[in-house]
Amino acid sequence: MRPGLLVGRNFFKVTVLLGGFVVALTAFGWWLGSYRGASVFFVVALLMVATLHVYGARALLQSLGARELLLAEFPAAHSTAERLAATAGIARPRLYMIDHSYPLVLSVGRGASDAGIALSRGFLSLATPTELEGVLAHEIAHARHRDITIQTPVVLIAVWLIEASRIGGYLQRALLYLLAPIAASLVHITLSPNREFAADAAAAAYCTSPHGLASALGALDQAMQFFEFKASPATEPLYIVSPFGADRLASMFSTHPPVDQRVQRLRQLDPDWQEQQAA
Repeated sequence: MRPGLLVGRNFFKVTVLLGGFVVALTAFGWWLGSYRGASVFFVVALLMVATLHVYGARALLQSLGARELLLAEFPAAHSTAERLAATAGIARPRLYMIDHSYPLVLSVGRGASDAGIALSRGFLSLATPTELEGVLAHEIAHARHRDITIQTPVVLIAVWLIEASRIGGYLQRALLYLLAPIAASLVHITLSPNREFAADAAAAAYCTSPHGLASALGALDQAMQFFEFKASPATEPLYIVSPFGADRLASMFSTHPPVDQRVQRLRQLDPDWQEQQAA
């Protein structure tokens, strides 16, 4: 699918999501207190949507313990991100580091001019230059396609719903059984697995080779066998590869195609790579 169609589709989704939230909360206020209640809830809903839009990415990064990656700490990552962003025709994304040994890569933000890419200490210490280039290109493609524009608020709302179950005390398990499917349904309605295929293909074009990303995806997938990662399962759609393994709750929020299928598609973009490598 062409980038313009992807951008338009994601703008439509986020408009429907946030507009629907305002309408639903206003209708609830009308049910509680007629016109006065609707007015109060309408203003509250607008403030919540504005907060979600402006501070949503920052809230998710803080929840994962991410901090901004200084230029002096990893200049290669900054220079690679700047070059790839120029190729994609967007502003250079801000880079963040998650102080975790698990190799993680994810992106959040409001759009192409306000994107943030977080990489874990484990990934930065293990990735080769071509793998780093591949994953940065993938996340920049998400920003170029405005996937992050819809991913960020949807994931944050899903996280809120999951966390809301914790206030139930003895009713916590019952609330989780009620709210988790609602949050998962919202995620699956708005986030298609095809966005990952589109980002993979765009990343291969930005890098002029698909093999760095293909290698990184395989390495990240294998890392699940050696590292334990804990975070809100509702954040699963943000990562380039799901870090939760076979976790039952996290699997409800999985929007990623199988890694081997993604790798196969990337390799097929350069079918002669094995012969070239042997030569």
